[in-house]
Amino acid sequence: MQIITTHLNADFDAIASCMSAKKLYPEAVVVLPGSMERRVKLFFESFHPFEIKKIKEIEPDKVKTLIVVDTRSIQRIGELSQFLKKGVKVHLYDHHPRGEDDIKADFEITEQIGALASLFTEIFRKKNISITPLEATLLCLGIYEETGCLLFPSTTSRDVEAVAYLLKRGANLNIVSQFLKEELSREEIFLLNELLNSLQEHLINGVRINIGYGVQEEPQDISHIAHKVMDIIDTEALFLIIEMQDKILIIGRSNTPQVDVGLILSQFGGGGHWAAGSATLKEMPVTLLIEELLKFIKGYIKPQSIARDLMTTPVISVQWNRTIKEVEEMMTKYGINAIPVLKGESFIGVITRGVVEKAIFHGLKNSKVVDFATTDAYTAEEDTPLWEIEKNMVELNQRFVPILKEQKVVGVITRTDILRNLYEELIRKFKISKPKEESEESRRNVANLMKEFLSEEVYEILRIAGNLAEEMGSGAYLVGGTVRDLLMRRPSPDIDIVVEGDGIAFAHELAKKIDGKVTPHPRFATAKILKEIKKDGEIKRFYIDIATARTEYYESPAALPKVETSSIKKDLYRRDFTINALAVKLNTKDFGLLIDFFGGQRDIKDKKIRVLHNLSFVEDPTRAIRAIRFSEKLGFKISKHTENLIKLAVKMNIFEKLKGPRLYEELILLLKETLPHHSIKRLGDYGLLKLIHPAIEERTIYNDLAKAYETIQGIELLFLKEEYRKEFIYLMVILWNLNLSEREELLHRICAPVNIKRELIENISSAQKALQLFTAENSQEFNVQIYNLLKPLNIETIILMMIYAKEWQKKAIFNYLTKLKDIKPLITGEDLKKLGIQPGPVYRKILESILREKLQGRLLSKEEEIEFAKKIGS
Repeated sequence: MQIITTHLNADFDAIASCMSAKKLYPEAVVVLPGSMERRVKLFFESFHPFEIKKIKEIEPDKVKTLIVVDTRSIQRIGELSQFLKKGVKVHLYDHHPRGEDDIKADFEITEQIGALASLFTEIFRKKNISITPLEATLLCLGIYEETGCLLFPSTTSRDVEAVAYLLKRGANLNIVSQFLKEELSREEIFLLNELLNSLQEHLINGVRINIGYGVQEEPQDISHIAHKVMDIIDTEALFLIIEMQDKILIIGRSNTPQVDVGLILSQFGGGGHWAAGSATLKEMPVTLLIEELLKFIKGYIKPQSIARDLMTTPVISVQWNRTIKEVEEMMTKYGINAIPVLKGESFIGVITRGVVEKAIFHGLKNSKVVDFATTDAYTAEEDTPLWEIEKNMVELNQRFVPILKEQKVVGVITRTDILRNLYEELIRKFKISKPKEESEESRRNVANLMKEFLSEEVYEILRIAGNLAEEMGSGAYLVGGTVRDLLMRRPSPDIDIVVEGDGIAFAHELAKKIDGKVTPHPRFATAKILKEIKKDGEIKRFYIDIATARTEYYESPAALPKVETSSIKKDLYRRDFTINALAVKLNTKDFGLLIDFFGGQRDIKDKKIRVLHNLSFVEDPTRAIRAIRFSEKLGFKISKHTENLIKLAVKMNIFEKLKGPRLYEELILLLKETLPHHSIKRLGDYGLLKLIHPAIEERTIYNDLAKAYETIQGIELLFLKEEYRKEFIYLMVILWNLNLSEREELLHRICAPVNIKRELIENISSAQKALQLFTAENSQEFNVQIYNLLKPLNIETIILMMIYAKEWQKKAIFNYLTKLKDIKPLITGEDLKKLGIQPGPVYRKILESILREKLQGRLLSKEEEIEFAKKIGS
């Protein structure tokens, strides 16, 4: 025998779930452990959706399976908990969080979703189980009641989709409205007024909690009154204590997952989920009950964020005896507006840019910084709640708060940090719409995306890296393009990790844990780990780049940057565009937490390329080429302001000061990752093409690159086994119409490596000579000529020839690539030896003759080759 049951005082979600379980377990009977809510009972008496048995009608010894829905608490199933002690099988369906008295199930489907009815609707949809309009209506009632008509913060997109599906299946919203609409009686109006007048607000770790008290003579469902109180007042959480004849009812409602009312009320024998819960207990003094309730609330509500979560570290600081002029230079160099002042390692005050500039204006540039530092500035500790820091910053009008540990500065929090945190809080509180995957619990956490779009091996390595960071007391972050591609649901070959701490030491430890090989680069505070994985009989190799979080500054425009150890925030700020300045925290506690200081998510959504600061192209002009590359590669638009900054960099001749291989590397990536004719035209539109070389004719180069792209597309259809570098072919097209000195000048200008420079020039020369040697197709040995002409050339040179060849020449090259290229004699020297032909130069002559015959379509088998060899070898 199978029994389906739910929690005491069953609501619409519980009854809808019982009905759903009955469809999945047709032989089971529904048994309630107690009564139904008043509205549910009225619906049941009106429509009789299914049969319910009483406990006394059940023969306990015959029960083999207990199916529990809409609760996982042993206490909440009343007398039916007796079956749990008899070893019956238990199947569990629930959407509430885990608790201490959870039922141990043999089979369970549990997910945190707004209503369990939504989960059952998904099951019906996946299994193609038909439902009647009445069943759809009951499921709709369950969803609407549990989610407050889809308005409660616990509502998910899945609940909305479930309602849409049920409406298509005939759910009647008139019936839903009829049974959920509550007109308050005179007694209920008095109770509502009493509760509102009794409310007391408590600020616990920055969270507002309201507690109210009232008396009700006749026991009845008052959950709708709790909703009305929540609608009237502005609070994060509400607890109502209702004193009845012989018991006390506590009802809890919450607008934030930080206050889990179901968990708090479980301490009083009740339960629920984070947004709603209730508990019933025997009589006790209300004053004592409120004290107990507050004690549990304080125990469960931890500060949502503390200083350690938001602070920037390490901190740029200045010693007390440095001059005001030196401090001003530091502020400009690092782009900061306030610096902690130290004496040795101890904090003694703060100096701001405004004070520094005024001191210089008054001729005090050689004064000691300590003379003008604010020595009574507000400071905080690592575990200070952010709400407390926010309060003091506003009241004291202080934009910069040092975070101290034993008088040492371990971090700082700025006004911008606080504003961003407040913005995030507003999103959490008011449920500003986000993409489907960024639900309330995963809005800023992309762990699920990582699991879905990264390979199992990579995901596990990132988990290990996070655990290691925790052990070493460091912060570890997945950064850059990998995060961007993750948010765009694109595969990414890169694994870049930034460590707040010693990146090389971290790399060595990580390599040990994942059995990888590490190559450190101490000069740059970076390391590369090679990891090999055997899968399906093949060895897969990939690299993990580890870098120490760093900041950089430029001593002059277009110069190579000077790099210093810093924080993740500073590390991200030195990057090129907002879409690449994203990070995902890997530490165990916050694994998957998305870090976005500069609006990268918004720009990905808006498909926009935007620089982080106005001197970006002055400091590194190659970012202009990179902007075009990302624009073409991702289909994004370069923002108007970013375009203006590119044009300004061109106007200021910043590119003329560029040194090193950066221009070459960016140009190669542009040609490799985008449609070359489109990208090069974009370079021309911004005036960047002439900077590569003034002799380039724009219209000619665009047409030639378009032709090259079409040719390569056709070549790729041939499925050639030989690999080739298409970006080098495109670069040779750019060089094609220049003379030798101009080619050398261009390659020198972009700092191409010497070996690449030599290879490109030789390939172009070989291609041009080979095209000149092509003769018309009137020779009997035309195939032999083509073979001898093209065989010495590499594939990139041959493809380059096809781009500039005449139509009949293209056909000949195509014939070579598809038919002639891999032709060779089937017989070997061993075969010739067996024929009695003495080894010597004659072997080569015979094999060359056989090859010539085969190229002309003769000698189609090994036997024919042997007969031919006999004739010419005798």
